[in-house]
Amino acid sequence: MLEVRLSVEDVTAVARGETTVGSIRLTDHHLVFSTPGQKDHAPGKSIQERPREIWVAYPMLANCEFKPTAPVSRREPCIRIRGRDFYCICLHFPDNKIAQDIFNLVKQRSCRLGSIEKLHAFDYKPSSRERVIGGWNIYNAREEFRRQGVSEKQYEKGWKFTEINDNYQFSPTYPSVLVVPSKMSDATLKHASNHRTRCRIPTLTYLHPVNNCSITRSSQPRVGITGNRNPQDEALVAACFEQKFPAGFQPTTKTEADPAATDAESLGQLGDGSSNPKDASEPKVLTADEAIFDDKGKRLIFGAQQHNLIIDARPAINSMAMQVVGKGSEDMANYKCASKAFLNIQNIHVMRKSLNKVIAALKDGDISAAPPNPELLVRSDWLSHIKCVLDGSAMIARQVGIQHSHVLIHCSDGWDRTSQLSALSQLMLDPYFRTLKGFIVLVEKDWLSFGHMFHQRSGFLSSEQWFTVQNDAMAGTRIEPGEGERPSEVIENAMENAKRFFRQALSAEKDREDSDPDTLAAETEAAPVIEDQATKTKEISPVFHQFLDAVYQLLRQHPNRFEFNERFLRRLFYHSYSCQYGTFLLNNEKQRKEARLHERTVSVWDHFLARREAFVNPNYEPEVDDFVKGKERLIFPLLDDLRWWHQLFGRSNEEMNGPLEAAAAAKVKVAQAVQSATASPPTFQSPPESSSETPSPMFVQHNSFNAPTFGSTVLAGVEVNPTALFGSDEANSAASVNTIGKNLSSISLGGLNDTRKSARSPHGNGVDQEMTPVSATKGVAP
Repeated sequence: MLEVRLSVEDVTAVARGETTVGSIRLTDHHLVFSTPGQKDHAPGKSIQERPREIWVAYPMLANCEFKPTAPVSRREPCIRIRGRDFYCICLHFPDNKIAQDIFNLVKQRSCRLGSIEKLHAFDYKPSSRERVIGGWNIYNAREEFRRQGVSEKQYEKGWKFTEINDNYQFSPTYPSVLVVPSKMSDATLKHASNHRTRCRIPTLTYLHPVNNCSITRSSQPRVGITGNRNPQDEALVAACFEQKFPAGFQPTTKTEADPAATDAESLGQLGDGSSNPKDASEPKVLTADEAIFDDKGKRLIFGAQQHNLIIDARPAINSMAMQVVGKGSEDMANYKCASKAFLNIQNIHVMRKSLNKVIAALKDGDISAAPPNPELLVRSDWLSHIKCVLDGSAMIARQVGIQHSHVLIHCSDGWDRTSQLSALSQLMLDPYFRTLKGFIVLVEKDWLSFGHMFHQRSGFLSSEQWFTVQNDAMAGTRIEPGEGERPSEVIENAMENAKRFFRQALSAEKDREDSDPDTLAAETEAAPVIEDQATKTKEISPVFHQFLDAVYQLLRQHPNRFEFNERFLRRLFYHSYSCQYGTFLLNNEKQRKEARLHERTVSVWDHFLARREAFVNPNYEPEVDDFVKGKERLIFPLLDDLRWWHQLFGRSNEEMNGPLEAAAAAKVKVAQAVQSATASPPTFQSPPESSSETPSPMFVQHNSFNAPTFGSTVLAGVEVNPTALFGSDEANSAASVNTIGKNLSSISLGGLNDTRKSARSPHGNGVDQEMTPVSATKGVAP
């Protein structure tokens, strides 16, 4: 039974321009607005409906503003609330004292708790359906890596479990179960950890079950301006990239294309021999060269190279700036086993400002039913950031799943952008992660276990800065039609007042961002906040939100390939902030175990699995067949078909995506007109022959005409090993040259070039090369 701390009658609520009168009651964890039930006046019936209620969890509050009125004013004071789930409501009260009491109590229960142990998760009593689920036990690290192919006994597969972080002393922000190359001793790992920030060494997160190629993740190296090296770290990265193909796997080969072939050459045949043109939007397949190994896994043929890649998710300039403080990015002269790609994914501060601009476009959601401002939505660059994250993830998925190569991902500390790229690329590669249980495992593994800082990025204990008192001319203006004014005049005046309010609020927010949040004095009645649990507003960022938005884009574009539905993603977003469950509390596995969250709180997965039928996609098709269109193992995003997640923002598709839909329709009409004017009979080409009778399960056929070039949006630059460019005699002088550019038409990175002509051997022998030599003086073509 919830204890009501304060109750108020005759409260007027305004949401989306609609006015409702009801009552408010405040409990320890929720603000509840109730409206009376409506009686059924049908003959012979006197049943009264249940009251309609709006529950607002205190951690969901992103902004709360109290607007008192002057004593002589006949206007009613109000409190404007904006939730993290983008729900806005304006509450009008009978007098200032009642409104002040409500505001103070909400503030006390939001940002003056002092400890997470006073959050709802520690008081929540699960239903009988939830109690039998056992959500804390769904993810088991060893079981998941065994599913991927890692074995404690079969070291010849190249990977092993290590106990080095069993007590979290090796790396407190890493999981206790780590998988590393079999040849790496714990002593070597300890030495290598000195070269990575927070000791987050390269460790396995995904092993492809078909080709044994890996995705590893880490933090940035400690290179500094002096170019520090660490032989153990270099050996560890090389070992991650040396794993051989599993027995029986035969990478597909691609012979040199017929010079007479056109760009629209590959409308190939399906595995059953039937002709079926592929969707023009699907990415072109660039198959890996055939590699031959000896019994020890060493490559015997020079030139039959995998396109191993180190992904630095940061813009190159950001990475270079970190060298000043002793960090930075790998010097590729010391990592001869791979090339490095810089991505253009911005930091947490840019993403926070981008979301704030989206909120500005939605800011009048309480007082007006008008659609969002389309210009502000565009200027927010939110969809552009989502596109970059998806683009980088697709590039990684292509490297592993199609180029049969290994990838190491890192950003700065390896828990924000790294988690996004790692999880999304696995979602594209592995159908298991597109099931409900698999997605839970993915979130547990790459977000919770690998130490994404949910507490720091979400600010569960709120902030004093989010609670303000507005004492200007706008205060006391009741925002609803009536009182002798036409509705249009009231809305017009309210909009003007709202504009003034938000100009002042944005100015105040800028002043707060320019100040040090750690120096802000807490009020005397506030409980002391444990230092590592205090909300630091400059560290809050919608990193996990962006991940869910990117998953929504994939779900929307591939509606039959996911077992879960859009509502599941939306509710997961809500519960990542609500603090009703303990899953997302604190920052890493070590902290959660020390707090005994699995004993004292309920897992959020209990909520979803107890209501599984509400979150399952009825159109899900689990069958996987690489030779049937729409059933392939791999999926990729359509980067030109991104849309606003309008359900999350509480708006209709027309309100948020109307301009995008209109632009897309116009583009299709233009394309159809051009196609009809330049129509020519398509050419067909059979798929390349495999050395075995059974076609390779990794071979997927695509139409290369107008195919997207993954990486074109997000790729900011590339560094290659100087030895590969010049030869051993010139490598030392070339090592200091930074070959960074934006146009990578001469480099094969998982399908960046459409024709592969520039990646052919200069000797014309038809053997594909990993890299085409790039001039160190010119760099990569701008």
